[in-house]
Amino acid sequence: MVDVTEAGELPDQSCLWRLKRFLISEFNTWSRLEAMKATGKQLPKVYVTRRIPPEGMKMLQESGICEIEQWDSDDPVPRAELLKKVSGIQGLYCLLTENINEEVLKAAGPSLKVVSTMSVGYDHLSLDALKKRGIRLGYTPDVLTEAVAELTVALLLATSRRLIEAVDEAKNGGWGTWKPLWMCGNGLTQSTVGILGLGRIGVAIAKRLKPFGVKKFLYTDIDRRPELAATISAEFVSLDVLAQQSDFITVCCALTPETQGICDKRLFSKMKNNAVFINTSRGAVVNQEDLYQALVNGQIAAAGLDVTVPEPLPVDHPLLKLKNCVILPHIASATVETRNAMAALAAKNLLAGLKGEALPKEVPL
Repeated sequence: MVDVTEAGELPDQSCLWRLKRFLISEFNTWSRLEAMKATGKQLPKVYVTRRIPPEGMKMLQESGICEIEQWDSDDPVPRAELLKKVSGIQGLYCLLTENINEEVLKAAGPSLKVVSTMSVGYDHLSLDALKKRGIRLGYTPDVLTEAVAELTVALLLATSRRLIEAVDEAKNGGWGTWKPLWMCGNGLTQSTVGILGLGRIGVAIAKRLKPFGVKKFLYTDIDRRPELAATISAEFVSLDVLAQQSDFITVCCALTPETQGICDKRLFSKMKNNAVFINTSRGAVVNQEDLYQALVNGQIAAAGLDVTVPEPLPVDHPLLKLKNCVILPHIASATVETRNAMAALAAKNLLAGLKGEALPKEVPL
């Protein structure tokens, strides 16, 4: 439909061009489907590894270009079931809980054209194996930036102001007479916030923290990011300096061989003893034993984690027993709007791959 904002107003050339491109794409899809029907060929098979938000499934179903089979559960598909169901598929729609490695790709066979993961991270996929087979990979960046930033700020405040501990005290009878230093935490006003891995999410976090009166933002990364840093007036420093000067550290980096376990006893030993550590990126960037020791020995004041290794974290894990460690069950992107947007983008990536078109968001291999 052409949008005409005022009576008699004609659409501009760019609008007409987009409409023409859309109609051509739809005609080509229709032509392929009609040709397949005429020759008795089956629609491409797609396997969806989990029950997904409705916007994503609706898009796949209404496309009419694929035959869909789904593991219709909120729990992960069993490995044996996954290996059986991927055989002969052309498209795979997966989540970050599925390890898509050589074994899975071999089980799928040469028909597999595209893998679409409903996640911004892709460390659960074997990139080398995908590249070797010429399989394209879609992912879902950008759409979860705001939700992750909001949750990171919420987790930082809950951790630094001891909110979970305070709720427990109120519920369990620990709330007695008012005491001057009882339940005191650390505030953001005039603080220094360090960002480990400055990307879209790191910038979004900083923009939300700035109104709290943060004095300075520092960041460290594999390279300087002057354009992004300029938007939040952040200073590039080494990891050691970040640890030494920051009152709060928030981890926003991707999980790579270089960042695996980067937050370890060496980092924690250089942090202030009143510093707060927050991780909403990937659990494996943190050495959890080193973090535990830093918390119980008073090297740092507190930690807030939305990601752990493993997930879920066993209920008897030592970190869960600490009052100065707040752990959430990987919910950073958990808003209805964000999860639907992720599901829809993953569906768009998958459908584009089946058509042989450019993926809206493709991981270069």
